[in-house]
Amino acid sequence: MTECANIVGVGIHKFGRFDDSHYSELGLKAVEMALEDAGMDIKDIQAVFCSTVFLPMSVGVRVLNHFGRTGISIVDVEAACAAGVTCLDLAQTAVKAGKYDAVLALGVEKMPRGFMNPELIFEKWQCQMGLSQNPAYWAMNAKRHMHDYGTTTEQIAKVAEKNHRNSVNNPYAMYQKEISLKDILNSPVINDPITLYMICAPNEGAAAAIVCNEKIARKFPHKPVKIAACIHRVSQFPLTQVAAYCATPTDNPTVHALAAKDAYEEAGIGPEDLDFAEVQDTDAFCEIEAYEELGFCAKGRGGELIEHGVTEMGGKIPVNASGGLISKGEPVGASHLGQIFELVKQIRGEAGARQVSNAKVGLAHVYGAHGHCGVCILKS
Repeated sequence: MTECANIVGVGIHKFGRFDDSHYSELGLKAVEMALEDAGMDIKDIQAVFCSTVFLPMSVGVRVLNHFGRTGISIVDVEAACAAGVTCLDLAQTAVKAGKYDAVLALGVEKMPRGFMNPELIFEKWQCQMGLSQNPAYWAMNAKRHMHDYGTTTEQIAKVAEKNHRNSVNNPYAMYQKEISLKDILNSPVINDPITLYMICAPNEGAAAAIVCNEKIARKFPHKPVKIAACIHRVSQFPLTQVAAYCATPTDNPTVHALAAKDAYEEAGIGPEDLDFAEVQDTDAFCEIEAYEELGFCAKGRGGELIEHGVTEMGGKIPVNASGGLISKGEPVGASHLGQIFELVKQIRGEAGARQVSNAKVGLAHVYGAHGHCGVCILKS
């Protein structure tokens, strides 16, 4: 195995709704941007891994058709909301193993409007009993935390307020508008305590990253960004199996904590060494939970971090400078690679008005259906 895999180019198609665009056009835009960013030609790419969840078969092939067929391996992967982390992990593993010098990791998605089809996630009996909408589980999780630790609805709303404020400076976000704390709290209730402006929207988009070995990476114009860790794990007790989830002993590490532990060990750092993070904020409470599970604070103290501005721009560890999923939306196949795009831009100092000061080490975290969880750490 080589010492490290590096990202030399990134690209993105804005997240949102694009009814007149085929998904291959979204992917094409992201790949073209990544190639231009790296100063590479499609002929330099030796393999492609493509993450998607809701699209038909051979999405990667259909996107790369735009460049003409070069005969390379193109493989689609799926792992719910963590599809992108598995895609990047396969790319960096192939490079580190010496099989390829340059691999493209591509995420593409076009999702149906509204809540996801419950039959794709839940068992038939859950659907028949009305236990088949994600926000209900997120809300129950938030309520349990509020009961156990005193977390408030206002603290949860502050996460959404922060992320909507950050989105103003992200041209790739679906929503780019500040929303006041009052308006967030007064927006329609989805499942108490989660309101409309505290939750992300399923949508469409694409993102891409080109991964190279160290020798090849030196040939390209940008200083390479190192993939210090890329971890995917699956929970033993996912949130949607709520009885098992709630019966889990409180001292039993969650899949978030386990993935983070593996990532910190692989990267040779601790959470105190992070300069910023992009985390899964499917709803605003998820971000508070991520603070705790990723080691930014002790269990039960996540509400205090947002209350005291620790995760704000200019705080000790800015979280979701991009605006997070609450502002960008979540095209699940492209979501994590969208986070990777943000990490690379931040580490290079190319994030413009949303730039985190002295950003050298960043973490990206995702979590989705059936307990799929991923944590990646990138370094300058």
